[in-house]
Amino acid sequence: MIKSKKYVDASKLYDKTAAYEATEAVALVKKMASAKFDETVEAHLRLGVDGRHADQQVRGAVVLPHGTGKTVKVLVFAKGAKVDEALAAGADYAGGDELVPKIQNEGWLDFDVVVATPDMMGVVGRLGRVLGPKGLMPNPKAGTVTMDVAKAISDIKAGKIEYRLDKANIIHVPVGKVSFTEEQLNENFQTLINAIVKAKPAAAKGQYLKSVVIASTMGPGVKINTTSYV
Repeated sequence: MIKSKKYVDASKLYDKTAAYEATEAVALVKKMASAKFDETVEAHLRLGVDGRHADQQVRGAVVLPHGTGKTVKVLVFAKGAKVDEALAAGADYAGGDELVPKIQNEGWLDFDVVVATPDMMGVVGRLGRVLGPKGLMPNPKAGTVTMDVAKAISDIKAGKIEYRLDKANIIHVPVGKVSFTEEQLNENFQTLINAIVKAKPAAAKGQYLKSVVIASTMGPGVKINTTSYV
């Protein structure tokens, strides 16, 4: 992959082999962000677990105190009064069976998070092949399968993010925007990493946080010293 001149210049501002304290890493990421748009700051955490085993899965959700800086569109699967409740709580879209062909046949995916009441999971299940690969399937662990749709929507709009392992046992999540202050990014990052440490499976052996890196969309990654989180 050919690196841009800005990327190469930014890389000279820090030691790639060093692991920085989170506050220093955040400051560096902000300093090295040079794109003309407001870049997203992401955390990438490689965990010492094997996600192929059910007892070593790491998945959940956490509300970032300062949000992600992104406007999130929420779709709610519900019926009856729960549809009205969802729309009143700020859902962008809400409905039931009539949404299935729109997603399945028309490829409609103009939403970022899907919430469902438990009695609608049979309907949502028919969309597994479409929503699953995109990480959009509602899940009780993430708080997106619930009768309390108003609270779920409120949390998501306030900055709730879902985290889960990919096939390489890495979690990739946004922790804000480059335009955030260092304090806001740091507080968001600390909230995230504390939640992931708390979610450590009992079956996990050895080093849990293998590596933690933060980076802006177009910038180089900065390693974080994880010793204080163990």
